[in-house]
Amino acid sequence: MTLIAQVEPLTTARARLGPFDYRIPPELSDSVCAGSVLVIPFAGRELLGIVVGLAATSEVPPARLLAPRRAIDPGLPAELVELAGWLAAEYCSTRARSLSLMLPPGTAGGTRPRARLVAALGAAGAAALDGGGSGAGGGGGSGVGPAGGVRLSAVQRKLLERLRDEGPLPASVAPAALRRLEGRGLVELEQRVVGRRPHHAAVGARRAGPAALEPAQRDALTAIGAAVAAGVKRSFLLHGVTGSGKTEVYLRAAAAALEGGRGVIVLVPEIGLTPQTVGRFIDRFGDTVAVLHSRLGAGERHDEWLRLRRGEARICVGPRSAVFAPIDRLGLIVVDEEHDPSYKHEGDPRYDARHVAEHRAGTHGAVLVVGSATPRPESYHRLPRLRLPSRVDGGRLPEVEVLDMRGTRGALHARTADALAELRRGGGKAIVLLNRRGWSNFLFCVSCGRVWGCPLCDVSLVLHRAEALIACHHCGHREPVPGHCPDCGSTSVARHGVGTERLEHELAGALGGPDHPVFRLDGDVAGVKGGAVAVLRRFERAPSGVLIGTQMVAKGHDFDGVDLGVVLDADATLRFPDFRSEERTFALVAQLAGRAGRGPAGRGGRVLVQTIAPGASSIALAARHDSDGFLAAELGRRQALRYPPFGELIRIVCSSEEPGAAFAAAQGLRAELVVPGACVLGPAPLFRLRGRERSQLVVKGGERAPTVAAVGAAVAVPGRRDVAISVDVDPQ
Repeated sequence: MTLIAQVEPLTTARARLGPFDYRIPPELSDSVCAGSVLVIPFAGRELLGIVVGLAATSEVPPARLLAPRRAIDPGLPAELVELAGWLAAEYCSTRARSLSLMLPPGTAGGTRPRARLVAALGAAGAAALDGGGSGAGGGGGSGVGPAGGVRLSAVQRKLLERLRDEGPLPASVAPAALRRLEGRGLVELEQRVVGRRPHHAAVGARRAGPAALEPAQRDALTAIGAAVAAGVKRSFLLHGVTGSGKTEVYLRAAAAALEGGRGVIVLVPEIGLTPQTVGRFIDRFGDTVAVLHSRLGAGERHDEWLRLRRGEARICVGPRSAVFAPIDRLGLIVVDEEHDPSYKHEGDPRYDARHVAEHRAGTHGAVLVVGSATPRPESYHRLPRLRLPSRVDGGRLPEVEVLDMRGTRGALHARTADALAELRRGGGKAIVLLNRRGWSNFLFCVSCGRVWGCPLCDVSLVLHRAEALIACHHCGHREPVPGHCPDCGSTSVARHGVGTERLEHELAGALGGPDHPVFRLDGDVAGVKGGAVAVLRRFERAPSGVLIGTQMVAKGHDFDGVDLGVVLDADATLRFPDFRSEERTFALVAQLAGRAGRGPAGRGGRVLVQTIAPGASSIALAARHDSDGFLAAELGRRQALRYPPFGELIRIVCSSEEPGAAFAAAQGLRAELVVPGACVLGPAPLFRLRGRERSQLVVKGGERAPTVAAVGAAVAVPGRRDVAISVDVDPQ
């Protein structure tokens, strides 16, 4: 009987084409199953395809079916194949695009296991050590020592002892000496597959061993542990103030899952946070922890994925893509800092890792724990809450002072400048948040008013003085800093606004020095491999100093000795045309405030918040550390306006290089969309991006399933040439 494989070709086409039947040749029949990765002939070329099912018959006679060229190991677990089908339907995408997210790292690029020449101690070498080999006889001869042992030089004896004590070693440690030992039959040299393990730098405060739990931590762990032990799907919101010991609860819950033979996924919002969290998990669990994120090399990602697939590692820590880690028998999924918008994927499918984690927990009968000091209103409304109301070090939360910047010129309020100068004299640490990178917001001609904009996007170019460039933060376009205006010829080119690069320069000149350095952490720094970790380690080790950065500096870092926090332009996010602007402003201020006053001293610290909207409720409530008050008011507003969690939102964006085509396509989609109980807003224009005009629709529905199904059916209709369509369910 011929085996038929149903294969999904990994194409980027939005049309739902597959799966297609392929005839499996006898030499592959024993190895092909659901999840197998195949190289297949498709439309006159070779593509990767994933087996999504097997069959004994096909509508087409087997002899007429094409056969795959070859299989590629490793394949996907069957559970991830099923997850890809759900992901495609849930986010109005295709199964091919969803499967591409879950491919073993390096599959498309041909990454393979690394083989190295390895030396291992042979039986004769072990006998030579047991027989007391003599130190006489030089480097290469053999002979019999006084006690009947083999003659060994000091170098040879040391190598054999290392092989005995440490196990096999790379032959590169002493190639000549090991070759001589191999010639004497004492050592065996062979090619072995050696795993590429990433180096995890220690960043942030490290706690010595499991700390004694506070009563609130014990209560939270009891609830989570009982659910893990029962093996039933439960979800919890761990709502704890900054510094309340949420990580220790995660660690002990993970230990409970491992004891029950279950696996664990721990999600963190940013790659820059991963080293700190990984360090704490490795301290507790050793080699059973694997890390997955895009900053690792292709070989490191490949080998870490394999360790998880084989069960050699049972805990995976990483940012949003780690939600697809190939762990069987999941018992616990943790989403740390669950309020963070970076859990939303920007490419198609535009999945939300928090929602995917909830689905995976449900299919495995696992426990989902989402934690934050500033949880999303959706989580606060839906999930049972476990509370951690106070800091574990006994310290108080920092005092927050709101500074009115109306009528003030310059980046710093006088109170802020004085506080930083006082900190410089006293030798303390500060974190300053300015959520805008670069030197200045834009350049303009004083004479004619020209503003330098991106030729591909309808946005201004940002000055990066260190690189002598003006750059677009959307498409990456760059050009040299202009010396004159091309419109009027004037050389009066001025800069507007302050970014992190300029602030770093100004504070370094006013406050910096060898004993009080100024550090910067933003997208430009983090874009260099290891850049974020290097800055965080230097700030941690410095006895005093200032860390300036974008929202990265507010995301969960745990450093002792930070006495001052500063938020500049705190109301900037309030000016975004987004119903979540209040939520984001509250979280940004409250999270930055949480970085201050940590550590055994429990001094509380001080936070200064600069704003031109001192009366904004989100800022005032964040200054009082009143998350319950903010969330109650925010949920009331959203319920009145039917925003999530009381309604569903889906955004559809049409884009095209042809003028008017995107708007016409959006109009056509609106006419086709019929969703009972929902309204369709638009089409409305969006700014041009990467040379493409864009128009958008927003579907505001009551029930998720019929709304998603209707949108998915509408966008899957073929025939819209020269127009790209993207769908964003739960847009952020």
